[in-house]
Amino acid sequence: MDKELIIRSSSDAVDFALLKDGKLIELQKDEDENNFSVGDVFIAKIRKTVPGLNAAFVNVGYEKDAFLHYHDLGPKLPSLLKFTKRVSTGKLKDFSLKNFPFEKDIDKDGKIVDVLKSNQSLLVQIVKEPISTKGPRISSELSIAGRYIVLVPFSSRISISQKIEDREEKDRLKRLVKSITPQGFGIIVRTVAQGKKVAELDKDLQNLLSRWTAMCKKLHKAHHPSKVLGEMNKASSILRDIFNDSFTGITVNDEALYYQVKDYLQEIAPKKESIVKLYQSKVPIFEKFGIERQIKTSFGRTVSMAKGAYLVIEHTEALHVIDVNSGNRSNKANNQEETALEVNLIAATEMARQLRLRDMGGIIVVDFIDMTNAANRQKLFNHLRDEMKDDRAKHKILPPSKFGLIQITRQRVRPEMNIKTREENPNGVNGAEVEAPIGLVQKITHDLEVLFRKDYKKVTLNTHPFIAAFLTKGFPSIRSKWFFEHKKWVKILPRDAYTYLEYHFFDKDGNQIK
Repeated sequence: MDKELIIRSSSDAVDFALLKDGKLIELQKDEDENNFSVGDVFIAKIRKTVPGLNAAFVNVGYEKDAFLHYHDLGPKLPSLLKFTKRVSTGKLKDFSLKNFPFEKDIDKDGKIVDVLKSNQSLLVQIVKEPISTKGPRISSELSIAGRYIVLVPFSSRISISQKIEDREEKDRLKRLVKSITPQGFGIIVRTVAQGKKVAELDKDLQNLLSRWTAMCKKLHKAHHPSKVLGEMNKASSILRDIFNDSFTGITVNDEALYYQVKDYLQEIAPKKESIVKLYQSKVPIFEKFGIERQIKTSFGRTVSMAKGAYLVIEHTEALHVIDVNSGNRSNKANNQEETALEVNLIAATEMARQLRLRDMGGIIVVDFIDMTNAANRQKLFNHLRDEMKDDRAKHKILPPSKFGLIQITRQRVRPEMNIKTREENPNGVNGAEVEAPIGLVQKITHDLEVLFRKDYKKVTLNTHPFIAAFLTKGFPSIRSKWFFEHKKWVKILPRDAYTYLEYHFFDKDGNQIK
């Protein structure tokens, strides 16, 4: 399995594309004007408390106030408030928490008005970026993420990632981390720490403690509100969260970013430093790796899949709905149940990819093709769980209902990736939009596959001159690729009378194939 990260830097943004065996599975954008990233810590002011919601609205410098619920305060809130006040006024210069006297924990089911007041200063962390009309969601239970561990100030708890299943390894990591954890801090051990030595964990810990100290130093003269601890740059934070030994390449088109990535990799995985490459070709980097084409064909309302099947993805205010369709395909399966299972398994794989690619969150309802066999429904459920195993967002999948629906909840911490795939109609019909040409070519290719399966010996394609030229020019042309794959030559006739995206197939006798 090839796993590649392609990084495209432009004047106003950096795009990150994660490819698995050449297929785009994750796309992220880091824009200059994005001042609120998950993990950022702000010194902020409580605007007002709302007893009815048991929450507070906090001014973090965004046009809409951030939302802070009582359950997101963390039990150590009084200790955090006392620490913030003493550091901000310059009375406390030891940030280690070693000799800091902790206050009594707040009541788990208490009221916001008993612990917070308007105009009070508070350290808060972004847990969900501003989405749609809502401001950021925040927490005052701080954590600083590293490569192998997460540092939790004002805690004494050591916990191990649930994805590490080996009991002996869990005990070993707990023992190691306990021996190096400073007083006043808790530690969460991440999945990638599996098999690591104490020296690597300690190096990560010291780096996190340095970041904590740097943040505390800013508090004394900080304006309210202001960012006091930013997440590391996007390239490093993505590598920190997704990088593992299965990566085969990282390609960057910007020299400064290339050295930045190389330095960070040298720090976390020196043996893998050689996989970082600087891209210098004149062909745009996303074109070279086929990413632009995949973006155009993956973000529309309809998503094509193997063997003629397709997904229809609809978005509402409350939830996302995905419908699975088998399409007009000729199938060799013995019965309807086998066809349904085959299409559903293909759809589950594509759907897991789509959720990561678009970063869809909240409630997702998937209408799979009905299957009467309980064993097949269980097989589909297990397959979907396996496909979503690599998804970093927290998610829960419910077994298929009696109606063939599968419900999924998926954590949403940033706005959904939404890329426009339709283009202005070149025929100029009242500002109408049409499918992108690359999507049209994919559609023609799919229709041809269906015709060849029906054993048409000779097929003639009539289409607009622009599309005809696109299909026939260059080597290998798209038509040549069809020939190499199906061993059948397609005659292409340009038609001036056709609209831009119109096409029709004809058989050897000149009759139109419906």
